[in-house]
Amino acid sequence: MNHLCLMTTRVEDYLYARRQLGFKLKSQGTQLLAFARFAENGSHQGPVTLELALRWARDSNSAKPITAAKRIEVLRPFIRYLQQFDPATQVPPPKLLGSTHRRPAPHIYSDEEIEALLAAAGQLRPSGGLRPATYETLFGLLAATGMRISEALRLERADVLLEHGMLVVRQSKYRKSRLVPLHATTITALRCYARQRDKFLPVAMDNNFFLSPWGRALKIWNAEETFCNLRRQLGWIARGDYPEPRIHDLRHTFITNCLLRWYRHKINVDNAIVSLSTYVGHVRVTDTYWYVSTVPELMASVSERFERYAREISND
Repeated sequence: MNHLCLMTTRVEDYLYARRQLGFKLKSQGTQLLAFARFAENGSHQGPVTLELALRWARDSNSAKPITAAKRIEVLRPFIRYLQQFDPATQVPPPKLLGSTHRRPAPHIYSDEEIEALLAAAGQLRPSGGLRPATYETLFGLLAATGMRISEALRLERADVLLEHGMLVVRQSKYRKSRLVPLHATTITALRCYARQRDKFLPVAMDNNFFLSPWGRALKIWNAEETFCNLRRQLGWIARGDYPEPRIHDLRHTFITNCLLRWYRHKINVDNAIVSLSTYVGHVRVTDTYWYVSTVPELMASVSERFERYAREISND
């Protein structure tokens, strides 16, 4: 590659090549262009060096080490791409600045908290209108299936196969689709909501399953705002690493409770966890195993099982 070529041009060529293969690279693209401007503003010449990559990775307003680690990991695929044109290009080794996968512990809702959330949603104004029915059903579905909020809001009517007892989640995170079997109580709740929705909106503007009172698809920021208002009303205090409980913690709670039930009923988690990982749409089963090491209740169950196993071994 021509050393006189601007770094911005190299980044744009790389992004074009990757996007032609189907990769979106939205946030990564923004960061790579920031790196290109950094290199050009510093009058960098020649191939990318390790020293340049480290200077940019550490040139951030954040003092957290994980920020620099994530920056260097964003650069690595781009620098590998450049190396094929110039062997003198220095590719940073993996995890040069540490791990980039340190996830904060979530808030795990109690059964009482979930019941209180659904009850409060059902009391939203206007009383007896579509809005309270929509949010009570939406939050209930998230708690009962562990779906992502974005997945639930993208559901179309044709994706809700109540006669077959399942949902079709299309093109979710990482462009994956899956079937989500439903419990009988969830089917009943969704069927009840569909009747109410069609009563209020016999002719809707959008074909989504969850609709606003105006017949439009429910937007994620509306759901977030409503949830925040209910959270303040209920006076919840966060038990995880986040400042406040979140909608996404309903997903964490579903997965955690499922694993807890398995441990308590002495089910072989290593065999069953693949099914759970598929059900909730995790790309890697390690994403599901993460809960075992992060949630205190699960760690206690794992420790208890290990102690029981150790005692059995010592008695043999």
